[in-house]
This record gives sequence, C-alpha cells and structure tokens, in this order.
Amino acid sequence: MSSRRYPARPLLGVGAVIFDGPSVLLIERGQEPLKGFWTLPGGLVECGERLDEALRREVREETGLEVEPLTVAAVFERIMRDAEGRTEFHYVILDYLCRAVGGMLAWGSDVAGARWVRLDEMHRLKIAPGTPPVIEKARGIWEEMGL
Repeated sequence: MSSRRYPARPLLGVGAVIFDGPSVLLIERGQEPLKGFWTLPGGLVECGERLDEALRREVREETGLEVEPLTVAAVFERIMRDAEGRTEFHYVILDYLCRAVGGMLAWGSDVAGARWVRLDEMHRLKIAPGTPPVIEKARGIWEEMGL
C-alpha cells in the first residue's frame, strides 16, 4: 500500500453528507491530516472496492450508521503542502448525499468523536477547510429532492 503522506499520485476518497432535519453528521478527525478538525465521515477507497461499497464501509466504521447513497453532491480536492512546498497529502474526494437507514451513532477508533450538528451552529466547531461549501451544496440538492 502506498503512503498517504507524500503520495506518488492523488488518493481517491469518499465522504458522506447525512442530514437529520436541521442537522448534519460530522466526525472529529482523530488522525492527521487535520487531526482535531470536524468534517464529513468518509475515507479511502480500497483497490477493487466499488465507490458505494467504500462509502458504506467508511461511514459504518466511523459512525456506526448504515447509509444509502443518493447522489454525488460534490467532488472535492484537498492538497496540503509541507513547509518546503512539497505535496504532503493529496486527496480527490467524492462526497455523496446519503440517507441514514440504520445503525446507532458510535464512532470508531480512528475518529475522536461523531455527532449531529445543527447547520446554524457549525461555526462554533473547528471545521475542516472546504467542508461547509460541500454541506451547503448537498443541502441544496437535498431540498431539491424534497427530502
């Protein structure tokens, strides 16, 4: 397996935007990059794994919830450079709008926390850069779908 730090090429990830009324599910990252920041649940796609399978697995591992992916909400690119300007992390993430269909909220070992956060209270958390626009875009799709 290639390293996540200083990768030879961008790594493919999936993320889930899950709403419950006026709240969205966020996880607190327990590892670098962005340890201590709140963001969407998700992770890397494994070789041979379908995108929807990776999404379901990652959400289950990080939050204990079972989800149904509805549609791609956003394609997000996160490039983080070190002090010398070298690419330390490079992820291309497909963020899916999802519906929770089962399970109980309980976070896994690589996550420091998981909780439903009211959209109007997100500003109180240390949110990962780029996360709020993805949530806003997904919320618009959610409302257009009448969900």
